[in-house]
Amino acid sequence: MPTETILHPRWIIPVVPHAQVLEQHSLVINDGIISAILPTLDARQRAHQSHAREIELPQHALMPGLVNAHTHVAMNLLRGVADDLPLMTWLQEHIWPLENLLLSDAFVFDGSQLACAELIRSGVTCFNDMYFFPAATLRAAEEAGLRASIGLTVIDFPTAWGADADDYLRKGQALHEEWHIRYGERSALARSLRAELNLLDEWHGNPRMSFMLAPHAPYTVSDAPLERIRELANTLNLGIHMHVHETAQEVADAERQYGERPLARLDRLGLLNDRFLAVHMTQLNEAEIDMLAARGVHIAHCPESNLKLASGMAPLAKLRAHGINVGIGTDGAASNNDLDLLGETRTAALLAKGFSGDAAAVPAADALYMATLGGARALGLGARIGSLEPGKAADLIAIDLGQIETQPLFDPIAQIIYAAGRAQITHLWVAGRMLMNERRLMTLNEDDLLAKAQQWQDTIRSL
Repeated sequence: MPTETILHPRWIIPVVPHAQVLEQHSLVINDGIISAILPTLDARQRAHQSHAREIELPQHALMPGLVNAHTHVAMNLLRGVADDLPLMTWLQEHIWPLENLLLSDAFVFDGSQLACAELIRSGVTCFNDMYFFPAATLRAAEEAGLRASIGLTVIDFPTAWGADADDYLRKGQALHEEWHIRYGERSALARSLRAELNLLDEWHGNPRMSFMLAPHAPYTVSDAPLERIRELANTLNLGIHMHVHETAQEVADAERQYGERPLARLDRLGLLNDRFLAVHMTQLNEAEIDMLAARGVHIAHCPESNLKLASGMAPLAKLRAHGINVGIGTDGAASNNDLDLLGETRTAALLAKGFSGDAAAVPAADALYMATLGGARALGLGARIGSLEPGKAADLIAIDLGQIETQPLFDPIAQIIYAAGRAQITHLWVAGRMLMNERRLMTLNEDDLLAKAQQWQDTIRSL
């Protein structure tokens, strides 16, 4: 059996170097890793000599898989249950009461599987999640073959997942430890088998699952748990993923309760650093933007959820002008209402222009960077994924640009950001494993997913 796969697209968009587009080049995958990018004529000669598997993509652009920097995948089962409401009304009067009735391992697993199918069909190879029953999300991502950053959620009040902040932290730490024991055993076995039988190691030295501590928000997590989260993050070398400055009401309430804005409180508690991922950030003043840049904080920008909930808009052009790394997130399907990261990236680019009054703000190549390597860096995965470079994991997608909707074509990057739709994403690989082939899911059963979605719809309607 060939150990190499060679992809022959019309264009390769590696993201690094920035804005580069390669024509008549091919990409070589070996053992789940990108081993080379070389002219197609050379690649075809190499394939002939090595008997590599070749895949022809004659009108496609090959690029890194999209990285969804913030979502709640299990909430796919709550898509559309409470639309056209402001954030706190949406949360307190609709979402939290429903979650109290529905939350379980089965609900999170089924919702996460449904979301994984949508993510794959949307070109997402890695997602960063924040939700309850994180082990169920991890299992769903494993079965789908996706890469995931699993949030170990912490919140002060009780849910079906935990009694209080201490309970959430204890359970999250236990999951993290259990996974690393499993990974260590599995990778040791794989190394042994490789030596004995020359078999492939599924993980390639880099497990697809990683973790972040995920305190929900400054208004739902008090100081003492946040201090423990800071200490645990330092001990385990984990990032912290948190909703921050999502609405003007959040900031005003914090000033009344604590006498300071949420970011100032988080900084006082020692949380803000280059492992902190702040989600939303629609309410920022100049001093705060300067502080974020100085601390190296990353931001997950979720423009469509912010628009739908009328929460405000992150000043994207200003953030980038200050050198702050920004990734793109969809948020959950209950507040978006989809996981279409390509569409989200287009929205981010266009809003940045309108919001700043500068048509040159966030050009297409910058938007593509945010949706790929920017998101990977925000999750601490920038050395592993986010760009097509030899030595990185083969997490990539092919987009068919030969369709009516993207013709004529003068600039492939601009065409992807401003014209292409997610239905034009035809192939997807994670760690070299094909998860979608010509729009057909390879690891998930669509009929089963649709049947489960219908069952949950009937259950939710009966409540």
